[in-house]
Amino acid sequence: MDPIISLQDVKKSYRMGQTTVRALRGVTLTLARGQIHSIVGPSGSGKSSLLHIIGCMDLPTGGEVYVSGRRVSKLPEKALTAIRAQEIGFVFQAFHLNPILNARENVAMALRFLGVGRRDALRRADGWLARVGLAHRTRHYPAELSGGERQRVAIARAIAKRPALILADEPTGNLDTQCGQEIVKLLRAINQETHTTIIQVTHDKEVARTGDAILTLRDGRIVDH
Repeated sequence: MDPIISLQDVKKSYRMGQTTVRALRGVTLTLARGQIHSIVGPSGSGKSSLLHIIGCMDLPTGGEVYVSGRRVSKLPEKALTAIRAQEIGFVFQAFHLNPILNARENVAMALRFLGVGRRDALRRADGWLARVGLAHRTRHYPAELSGGERQRVAIARAIAKRPALILADEPTGNLDTQCGQEIVKLLRAINQETHTTIIQVTHDKEVARTGDAILTLRDGRIVDH
């Protein structure tokens, strides 16, 4: 197996007033490249903490984290920022689109951060929006788009820079059943066509079953994989 993510005895604790919250309690796992991995578990089980650490948005309190073979658990913030920009795409439940940019500009923005020229970034944005079924909506603003369309823009933005890894945090959480199913099919199609690894956190058992593997967290520990 060619691992894209490897965690060794990863722990994460937070201080909340006088209380210490142990979000992760020694997580060890290896995730294969090119697959869709579903992370499930009850609220407070550590899913978001795990996703943030895998996505280099947070550092563990203890243990080691490797992304594509690179040890990232002790890197400075500047290096982590570069990894997030170049190697990881993010899809959030709340979409997180810039409201003052239209769809193509939202997608192009991710490429502009990598130094791509404006004209080329917009051209590539148009191509990816067409791929996710939004060729007719490229100049619409987020407020003019449905929830499903906004999530498609977010997916186009995540994949436009051709990352090795996409992290999807409840990608269907704000969508109705039909839109959610369409987004799941789209993520699978992107995975099959580009071989991009996708890690999705979900409360939806049907969505979880679309993955190649399901990882279950409870009380900060893996109880099934």
